[in-house]
Amino acid sequence: MSDRPPVEDRPPLPGRQQLILRAVVERHIATGAPVGSKHIAGGDGLDFASSTVRYELARLEDLGYLNHPHTSAGRVPTDKGYRYYVDTLPPADPPAAANPAIRNALDLGEMRKEVDAALQRLAEVVSQVTNLLGVVTAPAPQTAKIRHVEVLLLQPQLVMVVVITSTGAVNKRIVAFENPVDPGVADWAKDFLNERVIGLSAGARMIEARIAEPSLGHREQAFLDAIGPAVTELGVESAESLYVGGRARFVSDRRQVDLAAIDSLMGQLEERYTLLALLRGALGRHEVYLRIGEELAGPQLNGLSMVAANYGVARQNLGTVSLFGPMCMDYRLAIGTVREAAFALSRFLEGVYE
Repeated sequence: MSDRPPVEDRPPLPGRQQLILRAVVERHIATGAPVGSKHIAGGDGLDFASSTVRYELARLEDLGYLNHPHTSAGRVPTDKGYRYYVDTLPPADPPAAANPAIRNALDLGEMRKEVDAALQRLAEVVSQVTNLLGVVTAPAPQTAKIRHVEVLLLQPQLVMVVVITSTGAVNKRIVAFENPVDPGVADWAKDFLNERVIGLSAGARMIEARIAEPSLGHREQAFLDAIGPAVTELGVESAESLYVGGRARFVSDRRQVDLAAIDSLMGQLEERYTLLALLRGALGRHEVYLRIGEELAGPQLNGLSMVAANYGVARQNLGTVSLFGPMCMDYRLAIGTVREAAFALSRFLEGVYE
């Protein structure tokens, strides 16, 4: 059902304990409150006496699947309990279908260049659908392909090189020369570069080789050497982007999330590096990537869960769609949402990375 981190092998719970654990988790997800035996005894598939339920609740607590926050309160799932629940979701019971708003967020008839806007819109929609924090990672700049190059003479000694990629990104670099530039050389360079680099991936090592031409005259070669880095270094120093949806809603809804965990996650969104490293773990997966509580990076995020799925095109994963929220999130809805969003985003990008 989901990717899981390496853990020590443990025997499956007996059938009765599995049923009771599932009932506790699902009721706690629905209510956010501790669950007592009276809440589940006699429920669907739980035709057990109250004394039997109380006994099994105590056994599940001893085994580390449940916790007892107060003497007189019911139980709440632990990280281990949530992980067991997610890993044993029956395959025949698929995750809840994602809201149609996800598909509508990515208009396939829209100009493909609006990739940045589409990613932000999708992050907002998955957040609205689930009431969780939506995070979408953008494709690395090096994955885009060069679509067009312009060489513009701004002033006699000032040239601007504009490179447009398949994602619609517009990269500009201004180069100053000691002497006035011949407009004919600038026009020649534009045609030369478009002939040699269109269709290559930004940052590809072969770009430098493609624009090397031993037969060029001294004037052309000197000009190309000066403006060449605008193309050969494209995207090398660019940082990956995160698009976040539902930030204000997530911060304001503090009922079931530890404030320290919220602050830590907000800090990681600002710094990006730790969170990007965590989300890169989903890129090599072909199934939902899920981390619960202490499985997340650092103890500061205990109390949160993350559900992620990668998107991409044939033979190339490009980024992830993820949701962050309390451990008592609706995992079925979250799993179904990231799957649907990743699929829709993959379709949207087919024309960009064709």
